[in-house]
Parts: sequence; C-alpha cells; structure tokens
Amino acid sequence: MASNDGAEGASPPVVNRLQDVYSGEAAGRASKRYTALKEAFTSRYGRPPTFFARAPGRVNIIGEHIDYHGYAVLPMAIEQDIVCAVATNTEGMLRLANLSDNFQFYSKDVKHVEIQGVDWYNYFLCGWKGIVEHFGLDPSVGMDVVLDGTIPKSAGLSSSSALVCCASLAALRANGKDLGKVALANLCARSERFIGTMGGGMDQSISFLAESGKAKLIEFNPLRATTSKLPDGITFVISNSLTEMNKAAPSSQFNVRVVEGRAAAQLLAKSHGLEWKTLHRLMDVQQRLNKSLDEMVIMVKNELHEDPYSREELCSLLGITASELLETTLSSSTASVERFEVHKRAVHVYEEAARVRRCAALADDGNSAQMLGEQMNASHFSCSSLYACSSPDLDCLTQVCRDAGALGSRLTGAGWGGCAVSAVPTEKLTSFLSQVEEQFYLPVSERAACVSTALFATQPGSGAAFLVDVV
Repeated sequence: MASNDGAEGASPPVVNRLQDVYSGEAAGRASKRYTALKEAFTSRYGRPPTFFARAPGRVNIIGEHIDYHGYAVLPMAIEQDIVCAVATNTEGMLRLANLSDNFQFYSKDVKHVEIQGVDWYNYFLCGWKGIVEHFGLDPSVGMDVVLDGTIPKSAGLSSSSALVCCASLAALRANGKDLGKVALANLCARSERFIGTMGGGMDQSISFLAESGKAKLIEFNPLRATTSKLPDGITFVISNSLTEMNKAAPSSQFNVRVVEGRAAAQLLAKSHGLEWKTLHRLMDVQQRLNKSLDEMVIMVKNELHEDPYSREELCSLLGITASELLETTLSSSTASVERFEVHKRAVHVYEEAARVRRCAALADDGNSAQMLGEQMNASHFSCSSLYACSSPDLDCLTQVCRDAGALGSRLTGAGWGGCAVSAVPTEKLTSFLSQVEEQFYLPVSERAACVSTALFATQPGSGAAFLVDVV
C-alpha cells in the first residue's frame, strides 16, 4: 500500500555524519571513500573541499519506459552514488576532476562553458547549467570539483542522472542558493535534455526524494512521491549483464522509443478529434478521452495496426508534410528514422502503467510477494517482446535468476543491456547468489572477472544530500 509523504518541498539535508546517509557497513566504506576524495582534492587544488554533495543511483522495481508518457513508476534509491568534493575559486573557472584516471580532466572559464558530446563531464555541465539558468547567474562562481562514482556506468542504474543531480547540488550550494527537492528534481529532468536524452523524470525524482528503507511511487504533473509498502521477506538483487548502452548517444534506440510512443499518442488523438499537434504523451490521450488503462489497450489493438508505420503513412494519417512531421513528432536525433512500431510501444506503455498500479496497491498479506514477482516477470516479457529494449544477455540473465529462485526478475533502466533486478525470498538469498554466479558469470571469463561488483543484494537507500565536516 502507498502512503503520502510530506517532505517533498524541503531542501536536501545538510548532514555532518556519514551514518545519516549510509547504513551499516556502507558507512565504513564511505569513510574511506570520502577521505580519498578529500586527499585527492587537496592534492590537486592545494586546499581542502568546503563540502561534499552526493546523489544516489536507483533501481526501478517496475515501470519501464513510461515516465516520459506521464505514468507513475516504482523505484528505490541504492547505496551506490555519485559524490563530489567542492570548493569555490576566485578565478572564475569550472574545474572538474574524476578520482578515476579513466576520465579526463575538464577546465573552462564559467563564461564559456558549452555542452558538446557525451563525455562524462558534459553530464555535470547539464546540472551546473540548470542551476545557472534557473537563478540567472551571470556569471556563476568558479568551482573546483573532484568526483567519484560507484554506480556502474551504462548499466541501467541511473549513473548519468545521478551525476546531473549531484552537479546541480554542487552548483546550488557553491552559489549560495536554495531549492526544494521537487524543484531540483524537475530542474534536473529538464537539464539532462541539454545532452540529448528525451527521458522522463523518474531518475532525478527518486535521487532527491528517496528515503532509507522505502520504495517510492513517483507520480508526475505535479511531481509527488508516496511510500510504497514492499512485501516482507523479500530482498532485491541487482545483476549486471555487463552489456553497456549509452542512451544519449546519437544512435540511441531510447530516443526512437520516445518518438514511437509520441506518434502513437498523436494518431489516437487525431482519430478521436483531439488537438494532437502539441500532444506528446500517451497518458494525455487517456485522460482526455476519460478511458481506463484497460480500455486504452483495447483501443490501441483495434485502431493501430501491428505492422510498422512508414514515415509516409504517418504523414498521410496525420495530414501533414514530411517537414511538419519533424516539427510535431520527431527530434533531431530521430530525424532519419523511417519506420515506427507504434502499436507495440503503446500496448506496452498502457499495460506497464497498470502493472505499476497493481504493485503499488499490493495488500500486506501472504500473496503479495508472489504477486509482485508475477508483475515483474510480465514487465520483462513486455520490455523484450513489445518494447524491444532487452538484449540476449538480459533475457538469459533474467531466466537464470528465475531458475535460481527469484519470484520475479526483469531488466531495469533503459535496457539494451545493463542490469536486471530480482525479487528474491530472503531465506534463499545465499543459494540464489551462488547459483546465478555459477550459471551466468563464471562460464564467461569477462563476466567472472567482474562478478564481485556485478552481482549484489540491495535495500532502499537514502536520497541526495550535502555533507559537511564528515572526514
């Protein structure tokens, strides 16, 4: 069951104990990490940082590819996060270093910052730019930053969005400004689009609104979070397929899925006499037609054919030219797409939205764990067959997880690689981890080398925060 929360308007907390952010053994690991960050910052810039900012990654329990259509999702934050050590400088420079040598140093006058490409620092620049534009900072103060991340990149655990959120926190405090969690989540969702990702607001929302030990039903328009009761006796396990996908890359199928759903919404809207040109989300069609989710599934199956739509057919049905299609439906990153699977994408969105609602409303009884697992399995099969956002490795991994005792297992995040999340009876956790390691990771040397960080149990973690004087 879901219960209303009341802290969404509050600002991210400022804490001076790692235990206020990290629980149990995680606090000990964090102490070593923050110490290393402080030492690296002092070594590079000649003085210690004045504060830390952190933003967690997330795992989405259920609700894939529906937030950008306006529908609720059910994620939770994880321990893995992005942490920045920060201090201002008087030179008006934005200097970004990464604790890992795999990521290049960035330095630029704050008056000449531009977002170009998808290198790691561009995600930081998205969050920084969001704060600068929101407050009209001309110029922003100079900032020195050293960053560290424990979220596997391109794994479906929201490393890129956590970096955007962490950057916004760093810029916010460095410039002496303040914003509430909801405002920050909305700002960061918009800001990530600077890099070309046409996503919704789930990742940013849970990063700011998460609470330790709690999953959140995240709803949009207006953005709000309610605590969702998860079944007792269940541990969530994340397993990385070790196949990476960058959803902001120009060739990304993520943005194609966004416009396929948009095309479906516009076709349905036009056929029912609605003003369709500014309508981009399938939820908007449902609300304006006052239909249930089940009724929308029937409508899609009756009115949109299963074969892909060509660009010419879309133009003909919408009564527009090819150039107008670029303005009303497509985006710069999808301008060359010729075929659109609108039927399958719309069925997935409406059915997935219904699955989220069923999971959020689970009764606290003996059947809730089994019901959650069934919905997670149905979600994965839909992502694989209707949304075509799975991969052979993910399909194999989720089946291995089910065979090892998971009640439900599904891809989490954008897909096309990345991670699966499994709901595992806690009493079977040890045998589950052993069996998945033996059957999926150890037979392939590249996987076996990464198993210690690729397969782990997790519970809901805390949200974004500032940390001062913690080391």
